[in-house]
Amino acid sequence: MRNDPYKRIASLYDGAVEPFNKGIRKYALKIADVHKNSDVLEVGCGTGANLELLLKRGCNIHGIDISPSMLKIAKDKFGDKAKLLQGDAAHMKQYSDQSFDLVIAMLTLHEMPSSIRINVLKEMKRVMKPDGRILLVDYHNGSLRPLLGWLYKAIILFFEIAAGYEHFSNYRNFIKNGALLPLIDKAALTIEKKKIISKGNFVVYLLKLTWLY
Repeated sequence: MRNDPYKRIASLYDGAVEPFNKGIRKYALKIADVHKNSDVLEVGCGTGANLELLLKRGCNIHGIDISPSMLKIAKDKFGDKAKLLQGDAAHMKQYSDQSFDLVIAMLTLHEMPSSIRINVLKEMKRVMKPDGRILLVDYHNGSLRPLLGWLYKAIILFFEIAAGYEHFSNYRNFIKNGALLPLIDKAALTIEKKKIISKGNFVVYLLKLTWLY
């Protein structure tokens, strides 16, 4: 990878961004109700904050990320306790069909160009076991609760703008095009659980396969 967009912020990420996401992570994993010995893959695992929580629950943790800088931090954290790979989430040839009980993408799809988001979600679907689940957490494009909702939105915009022009453009496109719901429909996945959190700023979806009879 010639250009790592996270190179300049990787070492700062856990200290600067993670405190804002910590509560969201714990809540989302509670909704997923993941069990000990589950095989879990996180797409866009970053520095491994979610994987750290999953490891404590006794899961077999796997992660893929396109950023060498973010992955290096995750690898330093876990050593051989996690199987971490650098790669493109739209083409996860490293993983076989129906390999994982839970596949996670948290605050990941909005960062990607619109042209690859659906491919990433379809790849997540491919590597999920037939009775498995997909956990998506990302920005919600609905109405906000007064005051606190808009305060949280201001903080979000600060981080999205600070991440750079391309990142912010992808974020705006994601919101403009309906956020997660159109992607879920295109991937032919069924919503098992949905929860809007952070005063309307984020949404958590737990998805399963849509069976056709």
